[in-house]
Amino acid sequence: MHSLLDEVILDNTVRQYIICFGTILLVLIIKRYLSHFIAWLAFRLMRRTSWTLSQKEFSDLMVGPLGNFLFAFITIAALDKLNYPSDLTFDIFHVPSRIIFARIGRGIIIVFFTWLLLRSIDFVALLLEHKANTIGGAHSQLIVFFKDFFKAILVIIGLLLLVQFSLHKDVSAALGGVGIATAAIALAARESLENLIASFIIFFDKPFHIGDLVKINAVTGTIEKIGLRSTRIRTDQKTYVTVPNKQMVDSITDNLTLRTQRRVDLDLHISLGTTANQLQQLTDGIQKITDRPQIENKTILLNDITPNAYIVHTEYYTSLIPVQEFNEVKQRVALEVIKLMEALEVEAAGVSTEIRLKSENAGKPESQ
Repeated sequence: MHSLLDEVILDNTVRQYIICFGTILLVLIIKRYLSHFIAWLAFRLMRRTSWTLSQKEFSDLMVGPLGNFLFAFITIAALDKLNYPSDLTFDIFHVPSRIIFARIGRGIIIVFFTWLLLRSIDFVALLLEHKANTIGGAHSQLIVFFKDFFKAILVIIGLLLLVQFSLHKDVSAALGGVGIATAAIALAARESLENLIASFIIFFDKPFHIGDLVKINAVTGTIEKIGLRSTRIRTDQKTYVTVPNKQMVDSITDNLTLRTQRRVDLDLHISLGTTANQLQQLTDGIQKITDRPQIENKTILLNDITPNAYIVHTEYYTSLIPVQEFNEVKQRVALEVIKLMEALEVEAAGVSTEIRLKSENAGKPESQ
């Protein structure tokens, strides 16, 4: 048995293979339990009494990437203890296979570690969102923005680490030697940089928040997400519109959520055959019709006299009631105004039209 364990296969003894792959198999079996335990221990060490998140929410975020990182790290560390077989040595573009596999291993560790850090950022953001919602939720959109921002920075750092440790390229020297290329890229990405700067302006100036109803150019809808490059709006037709942040900053944005009243304009074009007494009764009647609890301010007057009609202008403002109730008030007022016009026998301009037909033979004597 001793001689069997000391048997050398591909520059390694059987004992070394058993230890190496046995360790990998053991980690594969217990990695989920091990990652659950580490997550539980980390949660207990970091937990504060003010946290509203449960341990399950923390575990759901961290267990998967933590288990994969542990498995990748221990697997590569175990394989590193083996002697690289000389029979499997070959070159790819003058790079020995042993170095290639070592660099791939480092790259795998960096990828899984970056994934673990990204999940950590998600957890911190989730924790801050819960806290923001508890105290009013005014800064929740800022938390989402900076979560995406820091994740983007972390991904860039991960890529630089891959270049440094997997490709063995000096990142500092590379960054210092690409001044012209960087300027060209910055020029090409000018619009993206403008949108990024605009996103900071949005979050610090706060012209609107997530959930606000806004009108930007020809788009009217509810803000659903504010990102690094664009803002997503759910329109009143239930479509999903993406608007660049630069356009959100440069254009005139009407935040409908911040209005204090809803306005209704009603113009009546009255026939010129209407008497002054009828017009007075009509305006007085509209005054009474608009005496409603929902209507806070109103203006009713004979606004203009044109060659074709008298124009009675009605303008009133309701309180900030739900849209459905607002439409119901608007409809009731309009219907009652129509009934009032019928009761006063007031006709709208252009209702009656008289057409006269003139014969071509009119005025000519009849032929004998």
